[in-house]
Amino acid sequence: MPRTKPARPSVAILGAPLDLGAGRRGVDMGPSALRVAGLGPKLAELGFRVEDLGNINVEQQESSQPGPRSARYLPAIAASCRDLAERVKAVVENGKIPLVLGGDHSLAVGTVSGASAAFRARGERLGVVWMDAHTDMNTPRTSPSGNVHGMPLACIVGTGPRELTHIFGYAPKVAPRNVALVGIRDVDLDERPLVRKSGVRVFTMRDIDERGMKAVMADALAVANDGTAGFHLSLDMDGVDPREAPGVGTPVRGGFSYREAHLAMEMAADTHRMRTMEVVEVNPVIDEANRTALLAVELALSALGKTIL
Repeated sequence: MPRTKPARPSVAILGAPLDLGAGRRGVDMGPSALRVAGLGPKLAELGFRVEDLGNINVEQQESSQPGPRSARYLPAIAASCRDLAERVKAVVENGKIPLVLGGDHSLAVGTVSGASAAFRARGERLGVVWMDAHTDMNTPRTSPSGNVHGMPLACIVGTGPRELTHIFGYAPKVAPRNVALVGIRDVDLDERPLVRKSGVRVFTMRDIDERGMKAVMADALAVANDGTAGFHLSLDMDGVDPREAPGVGTPVRGGFSYREAHLAMEMAADTHRMRTMEVVEVNPVIDEANRTALLAVELALSALGKTIL
């Protein structure tokens, strides 16, 4: 008898049109670009039960005060992250997979805080696979720009402004030993010591060049799944080479190829342990005919289990 595929879980789409943490405007339109690229209908075609919960409320730069130069728009970003955290927590508690659409990467503090709190209430831990050109582990003391989208991972592992580190009243949200960064190739000079001392595992583009994406991703998934109940996948589209994904907040040459990106997502799906996901930093303002959003949708589908056959 032919094997029947297991029923697809429910996916709850949440938009986070946040661009307060970035230096370049436009990523606030990312959630719309991903929806226009057909994310919801394509998930439904795969057999997922899809619920689009709309967007969280986010302040606009035009009506906000930037505040301290070391962490620009911090109060407004923290408010959005708290809102997102509550909504992600509720989705996880209801047995659904949250798929968060960004927006700049500072929103990851909200996504991970919500997922972490839901698992913590069950006595379980969460891991993180962070796919990015950058380590995002600056603090207000080390950041050369004061842009908070360069700080979220530091906050998730317990270092940074208390408004972000202590959502739900505890830190860290994820143990550093269960965090794997993949694709790193652009790290600020003062950020490097923080990354080295943090306890997170870093896989640079040199690792991928030398060992291949398969070996690197296998190690990254092992880190995120070691003693945890599953992992959160944070996909910054600037991890992909800008020849494939030109419309991103902070493009850096030399990223994942098209097939490397898909293989990483497919390997994440093969574990059946991805509990939450976000896709961030899609910037339609500098994109070409929405091609970056179309690729982001493809990669999200692969991460959620779409196969070639």
